[in-house]
Amino acid sequence: MPESPIWNSLLKEARSVASKERILSNVLTEYVLERDSLGDALSWRLSSRLSNGTVPELELRELLQYCFSHSEDALAAVERDLLAVKERDPACNDFLSPFLYFKGFQALSAYRSAHYLWKGGRRDLALYLQSLIAVVYSVDIHPAAVIGKGILLDHATGFVAGETTVIDDDVSILHEVTLGGTGKARGDRHPKIRSGVLIGAGAKILGNVVVGEGARVGASSVVLADVPPHVSVAGVPSRVIGEVKERAPSLAMDHSLENLKEYEAGGGI
Repeated sequence: MPESPIWNSLLKEARSVASKERILSNVLTEYVLERDSLGDALSWRLSSRLSNGTVPELELRELLQYCFSHSEDALAAVERDLLAVKERDPACNDFLSPFLYFKGFQALSAYRSAHYLWKGGRRDLALYLQSLIAVVYSVDIHPAAVIGKGILLDHATGFVAGETTVIDDDVSILHEVTLGGTGKARGDRHPKIRSGVLIGAGAKILGNVVVGEGARVGASSVVLADVPPHVSVAGVPSRVIGEVKERAPSLAMDHSLENLKEYEAGGGI
């Protein structure tokens, strides 16, 4: 792959922190400064988090290195995800913090390896990797789910995405969101989230429903039907409560709801 500006920025940030914080210098050397690329560095970082003694860390690292080195799509998605965190999360001002610490970014990066394995027919191994991700990060993404680039999983704890879930590019999702089925149905049974969507904390979107481009789902809502593009929905079950002015609320990360007075009075639900 061509030289990566994000990887170069990550190296620069790591050198700066290592020069100021002696206690972190060994960590930064191992996970960043001695690594050859973003894929190599991620393999070291993720394997250190995910290894549990049953599969040695070295073997897990080699597996992740294989996935990232053979899938340009996965690595390109990782770069877009890292950029999304820096641009959208007000608590993040660099690339180094999510790379080292943020469970949403790390869980999503590990999922991308599992998805590559799933597509390559190594489904047992992909499911094993999914189980490790779920235990370590409290994020449960089926490896068959299809997730685009530029995804922000903010906080991420409790996020669930089922087998036939589809998430398009540039979507922002907060913690405790479920993209699940409605019961025992088989086949195509999970949500389809279009680009630019913002999903608030605790929202449950269930069944083979479509959340339209640029829509916003309010916190703790339960969505059981299709959501039109560029509207806000909220409630249990959710209903449209107003239009969204932004083209992509996922980028603005504004969780305030349109027609808030009407919503508080119960008029929108």
